[in-house]
Amino acid sequence: MRVHNFKELKVWQKGIELCKLIYEICAEFPTQEKYALKSQIERSAVSIPSNIAEGCGRIGNKEFQHFLSIANGSAYELETQLILAKEFGYIKNEKFIEFNLLISEIEKMIFSLYNSLSTQK
Repeated sequence: MRVHNFKELKVWQKGIELCKLIYEICAEFPTQEKYALKSQIERSAVSIPSNIAEGCGRIGNKEFQHFLSIANGSAYELETQLILAKEFGYIKNEKFIEFNLLISEIEKMIFSLYNSLSTQK
């Protein structure tokens, strides 16, 4: 059965949690990164729960899966950008590990939800 209230989805809730953490850490980035890596990181993070919500509002499971696929791509993009931020010294290794674990959890949840939609009629 389709969930039509995206706010009930644990994966969406985790995505919101991730966004809040991302915005907190990005506030500490150097000023020169305001329109560069910081902006990219924030957009990727926001894209994850936003695409989950948009997909949830679509009529069919195939459309929902499409938006879950986009959300998953944004998670991978965010992962890459955080690696760069760590390499540039903007994020400490401990914070990077924390983010990486949360992103991996979200990716697994997206994948599970995607697969569960394949089995629904």
